[in-house]
Amino acid sequence: MKTTSEGVWQGDNPLHFALPLLILQICLVVVVTRSLAFVLKPLRQPRVIAEIIGGVLLGPSALGRSSTFLELVFPSWSLTMLDTVANIGLLFFLFLMGLEIDIRAIRRTGKSALVIAFAGIQVPFMLSIGTSLVLRSTIIKGARQGPLDVFIGVALSITAFPVLARILAELKLLTTELGRLAMSAAALNDVAAWILLALAIALSGSGSPLVSVWVLLSAAAFIAFLAIAIRPILAWMVQMSPEGEPIREIYVCGIFLIVLVAGFVTDAIGIHALFGAFMIGIMVPKEGSFARLLTEKVEDLVSSLFLPLYFVSSGLKTNVATISGAKSWALLVLVIINACVGKIVGTVLVSLLVRIPVREAIAMGFLMNTKGLVELIVLNIGRDRKVLNDEAFAILVLMALFTTFITSPIVMAVYKPAPPMAPYKHHTVECATGMDSEFRVMACFYTNRSIPSVISLIESSRGTKLRRLKVYAMHLVELSERRSSISMVHTARFNWLSFWRRRGGKMVEVAFKANQKLSPVSLRPITAVSHSSSMHDDIITCAFNKRVALIILPSHRMLQFDGSLESTGHAYHVVNQRVLRNSPCSVAILVDRGFGGPAQVSAKDVNYTICVIYFGGRDDREALAYASHMAEHPGISLTVTRFMAANPLSVSQSSEDKTADEMAIDACKAKKEVTAINYQERVVEDHAEVAAAIKDMGRCTDLFLVGRSPSMPPPLFENQDSPELGPVGGYLASEEFSSRASTLVIKCYDPDSDPYSKQHCLEGGLSDVPATPYQDIEAELD
Repeated sequence: MKTTSEGVWQGDNPLHFALPLLILQICLVVVVTRSLAFVLKPLRQPRVIAEIIGGVLLGPSALGRSSTFLELVFPSWSLTMLDTVANIGLLFFLFLMGLEIDIRAIRRTGKSALVIAFAGIQVPFMLSIGTSLVLRSTIIKGARQGPLDVFIGVALSITAFPVLARILAELKLLTTELGRLAMSAAALNDVAAWILLALAIALSGSGSPLVSVWVLLSAAAFIAFLAIAIRPILAWMVQMSPEGEPIREIYVCGIFLIVLVAGFVTDAIGIHALFGAFMIGIMVPKEGSFARLLTEKVEDLVSSLFLPLYFVSSGLKTNVATISGAKSWALLVLVIINACVGKIVGTVLVSLLVRIPVREAIAMGFLMNTKGLVELIVLNIGRDRKVLNDEAFAILVLMALFTTFITSPIVMAVYKPAPPMAPYKHHTVECATGMDSEFRVMACFYTNRSIPSVISLIESSRGTKLRRLKVYAMHLVELSERRSSISMVHTARFNWLSFWRRRGGKMVEVAFKANQKLSPVSLRPITAVSHSSSMHDDIITCAFNKRVALIILPSHRMLQFDGSLESTGHAYHVVNQRVLRNSPCSVAILVDRGFGGPAQVSAKDVNYTICVIYFGGRDDREALAYASHMAEHPGISLTVTRFMAANPLSVSQSSEDKTADEMAIDACKAKKEVTAINYQERVVEDHAEVAAAIKDMGRCTDLFLVGRSPSMPPPLFENQDSPELGPVGGYLASEEFSSRASTLVIKCYDPDSDPYSKQHCLEGGLSDVPATPYQDIEAELD
């Protein structure tokens, strides 16, 4: 078998050579599995389902029934090479799985998760003994009872930790109480499953029982060696890698070498090379971002190209046609029933004993019954060691596929999130600041770059009449298909304080110093981890549950070094638009041009000039109310410029709207006696005069406050690419307007678009409102 061909012009067929055939196999596998994943995405199925189905379809159960196809794409001489490459990818994937498991976090697991994990293993393992007896007496005659019992027990009792995490993420349950409990129990289950798998491999050897004892003792000695000798080396690498900097190449190379050597040693011991890679992943310290950065370096290549090959390798060994006749199909039903009854019923009963509500207990049972890659590994090892034959292997693969496939739809049907709380009153800044009450603001940020400006904006909002300013600082983290995003969720869940501070929260914590003349600030950090397509749900749900009056969102356009504003991505643009359409309170979008500067400014040194551009209308009144509240800060100088049309008849505005505008202006004028407010009016005839006046004000302004939809919208800017900013905000964010002034565009709360309003409740609009999918952590700073 040669590696490469000399080319078709020399008469060689590339498919008769190892490298081009492997390239074709990889491409075919990736296309098939990704296509199936796209088809199954509306059903919220994890990608592992598509990969298992893709492997089965490419095997002898479907396309592989054609001998021509098998000889062309998967000839027998290429299977050893395919298995080798697939197992190399699997080796590093198991290393990634080990990186996700934090032993310290498992030690802190509560009693409820511990009891659920124990029941989720014990009950199905006991039932599996009966299943293995039936299989041994029917289709696996002559198999040794001990190894068969352990392999079947592990296959039925295992919970696929990565697959469960992905399902919870898809259902937006990852950081709910149900999700946290399920993940903790699954982590315990995962560790126990690998211990049992090591036991099964040791027992399945063909030698005497004494050999199995030596295998287990050697494995225990190897683990002790890793803890004593290798872990300190890994800890030294973590210590020598500064936070926020990439890992040095020599460390990455060294860790990969350790993974391969550990795989070699465990294979030599007799417990499979995967076990060594998994243990190295567990030994890597989880402090800081070292484990996450290491995952990011490996995951794309392994998960996208190499891992699907393992599913095809399994699919080529899975022949559904071997399940023929009533006896075989009855055995399949029996295995599925035993798997579901043992895992689901055992988990549900124990969940009820620890006082989990019935619906959540049932959902927990189905979640813990999730199968995936680890079970395929168990089944493949059992088949390679002659513990399972082809028919038993096919039955157990279909069982894993079925139990995982039904998880998402059943959990969606059974688990109902808590109903929304009663509507609240202070949906707007005007209501919240118009009385001696608590002013609640939710400030969102994606990256550290926007934190200084958000801090400056919040500091400017500390008036004198409020009892308290409560700030919910919401860190928005995008959940991607990468495993590192799931690892990030684990860090936020188990070590939330270090996670928050490491990703910019410490800067927020120390920002608000005590100032007796101003209202105290209560800071509560929140981390929301979700897909960009549903991130707006997190923001809306959190805003409603926290009863906030104003949501502050960063614009999708960020300041560049040359002073221009460049888009950070269409996804964030869509998030802002969706929040504006469905918000339960007022919304402000901050177009930041460096408001407050890059360094933190203490309360006593705040000195900002703020300008309100007022045309009239509900949004402009809300912007004026917020600016009037900011003017109570002794370091804020406020200018209110009201633009009036030269021909009042050209402005179509209701009498109620006009009356409300006049009342808002009168209230602003009344505050001139006690605050630094400069009020002026300008009569304009066309948009050119408006643009010239705004440019003139921009020379000495730090922040503009404008309404999104003024009653007299000037045609300032055409072909606008940010319609959510409105005509005035869009102009201030355009290249035509060159200024250092930032812009805060405010949209007043609209009850007609509120998904939690009574009208929407009557129409069933709450059916799409998700559970609260964020990490809610209180860290008050008074």
